[in-house]
Amino acid sequence: MSELLNLFKNSENFSTKHIKYFDAYERLLEKFRGKDVTFVEIGVLNGGSLDVWKEYFSKKSRIIGIDLNPQCKKFQKDNIEIYIGSQSDQDFWKSFFDKVGPVDIVIDDGGHTNIQQIMTAINCIPNINNNGVLIVEDTHTSYMKKFNNPSNHSFINFAKKEIDQKNVLKII
Repeated sequence: MSELLNLFKNSENFSTKHIKYFDAYERLLEKFRGKDVTFVEIGVLNGGSLDVWKEYFSKKSRIIGIDLNPQCKKFQKDNIEIYIGSQSDQDFWKSFFDKVGPVDIVIDDGGHTNIQQIMTAINCIPNINNNGVLIVEDTHTSYMKKFNNPSNHSFINFAKKEIDQKNVLKII
């Protein structure tokens, strides 16, 4: 069992993550381990993951949670900041990055609609430091009728189009 998974299982506050995510987290985030990073997680829920990330990185890391629910402010404490806002609101993102500045890591575990995931990617990517990372969870919703998918406007199709455009530019 991964160290990160153990941290989540032993967290004081409940936090849910698909077990299949932990191997990917460890691979993608290992280079940040023990370093002072600015980390953002969209979707606070019960606040359990924020303490885990603080433990996983360094105690001096800046851990930021974003949620729609104003009650999540109660999880704010030393080196853990909580911002209340909608991830599908471009004005929220502008205000957020004006205050916070560039970040190293963003995990989108917030809303699972196409517009929420797409707006997060559009607004976060330009504000992630070089060698930083954006991780979007729950992309399986791009295939679910409950989220008006499959659709030409799904997050998966948006991401594929972006990747295709970047690679075509490199080939030309």
